[in-house]
Amino acid sequence: MQSSCTDTLSVSSRSSDSDLSFMSPKRRCIDDTLMMSPRRDSSDDISLQAKELVKTLLDAKPGGEKILKEYTQTGEVKDPLRQKLVNMVVAAMIEQYGTAPPMDVRTRYALGIVTLFPCLKDPYSEKGYEHFFDSKSNEGYIAWKLKNMQRELSSGSRRGSNTSRDPSSNRGPQFARAVTAEHQLEGDQCREAISLLRHTTDERQIFLKMEQTFQYRQALIHDSEKCETLLSVFPRFLDTRGLVLQDFQMMFGEEISSKLMEKWETSLRQKVIKEANNLTRTPMLESLLQSAQENPEDNEESSESAWKSDMAALLLLVYLLLPPPSGKKRAVKITVREALSHVVWFHKSCRNLQETTSSVQGRQPYILAVGTSRRTINDYYIVVDRQLIPCKAKSSISAFDELFKAHYVFGISYDQALHNMYTFVQTTIYNIDVGLCHESPRVKDLRAKLLNGVN
Repeated sequence: MQSSCTDTLSVSSRSSDSDLSFMSPKRRCIDDTLMMSPRRDSSDDISLQAKELVKTLLDAKPGGEKILKEYTQTGEVKDPLRQKLVNMVVAAMIEQYGTAPPMDVRTRYALGIVTLFPCLKDPYSEKGYEHFFDSKSNEGYIAWKLKNMQRELSSGSRRGSNTSRDPSSNRGPQFARAVTAEHQLEGDQCREAISLLRHTTDERQIFLKMEQTFQYRQALIHDSEKCETLLSVFPRFLDTRGLVLQDFQMMFGEEISSKLMEKWETSLRQKVIKEANNLTRTPMLESLLQSAQENPEDNEESSESAWKSDMAALLLLVYLLLPPPSGKKRAVKITVREALSHVVWFHKSCRNLQETTSSVQGRQPYILAVGTSRRTINDYYIVVDRQLIPCKAKSSISAFDELFKAHYVFGISYDQALHNMYTFVQTTIYNIDVGLCHESPRVKDLRAKLLNGVN
């Protein structure tokens, strides 16, 4: 049993298994009396852990590198970057704890900021970080930003017409779901299983231990400080086909997992092609339609630059749901060709795979189709964080099924340009969170046309 809140924080950060240090995600707290006591070793440990907390956050988030670089070069953190720093810290707290994070968590981040950036420490205040957060008065930059975000969320809730929708989430891949799995390992047993996974070559053991560590993996995915370490903690995703499918089925069950394979060929494929025929023709649309409607036996007569009929039909769905051109500053500005490349890339089988993955930025998953031509694909991979996850799939539709599921298994948001398409697939095909996530009028319109037979 934990004897006090300071016991948790005084654990050495030099643990040999730091990736597993949050096995039991209990809230930690900072004892101000301990920090002010003559026992410098204990208070120094707390300060170093708080410093590492903020440093890890900045290393992982876009824009964090710029803050660290400015401080290294100038010894300062000027106001614009200080504001960004506070915004990032508050966003991390809200992601993990909701809009009312514990007071000790706010204090810990404030301590971490002034420990990492001594230039920001106030020499005239008692502890030096009260201008970021003062637990006695609930004032400071962190408190003010939290209050602003709470007001914004409250205002959005009052404006929303659907009172059943949670205003703080969009019910997509990053939404933390309450999933209960049987026979889950904890503590030392979980650590031993993760260690075994790194070395065993027994595929049955790999699938069993991955199943038994599922809830640990879910905690990792939804920890803002640890989520991007998933593939290093569980590297078997990188060499074992079918693990993405297993995790998704544990999240949603077999019935939902099979929806795309059941619905696409039997009803949706031909309706998507029929609806795409009503669009204004462009050379790219014409090529996709021709490929989607062709007889699979006629492949030899078609251009090698065109996809086979199954992949072409899937890409028509992207075409139908791509956001239209707009003059708004925040609108997604992307060509159809670029949007399609965010779903699938072709890779010539004679070339090095790393040539393709090393040039792509961002975390959003996409399919890498490997073969001698777009019509002769031998293998499919899902690329995540520039790493290759081999697909169990041997067809375009099965590869797309794994691509969609990878978003949930790794807790990665949809690509902004493809948000309409993925939301359509989420709600209309897999029936996940129907009525609980935001859908654009474009998504609702296409669903009405396809499911009601209106053209």
